[in-house]
Amino acid sequence: MEISFILNGSPVSLEIDLGHRLLDTLRYQLALTGTKEGCGEGECGACTVYLDGLPVNSCLIPTYQVRERRVETVESLDPGALEPFERCGATQCGACTPGVVMTAWWIREHPELLDTHSIRELMAGNLCRCTGYDGIVDSVAESLRETGGGRREP
Repeated sequence: MEISFILNGSPVSLEIDLGHRLLDTLRYQLALTGTKEGCGEGECGACTVYLDGLPVNSCLIPTYQVRERRVETVESLDPGALEPFERCGATQCGACTPGVVMTAWWIREHPELLDTHSIRELMAGNLCRCTGYDGIVDSVAESLRETGGGRREP
């Protein structure tokens, strides 16, 4: 089946297998290896991407469901997006980092969510087995204090 969609600001058309997950298409067909597979069951958030601007677990999305939609991966973020994570010691093994960064950047783009939710609550879909979360929460708070957008212009 052939599908077309917008990937990181650019149109993409490709032939897909109906059984392929978006995660597999991104990593193996499009060579965007920043998105990681953690659990493959939508529990850990390592594979978080934006689908039409909302964070989703790409391991749960069949690729055919992104037809005529907009997908953004961790590669769409400005390289400076990781600086608060480095400064706050929020990364260790790196398996969860792309998904954590995608969710954190989504929170940064929607600060109004913090009126009713804490950073910890908003990050609850991202599991990390190394850091204990304090560095992650601190890095999100620090990135919220910084000015400017997080995405590269397409």
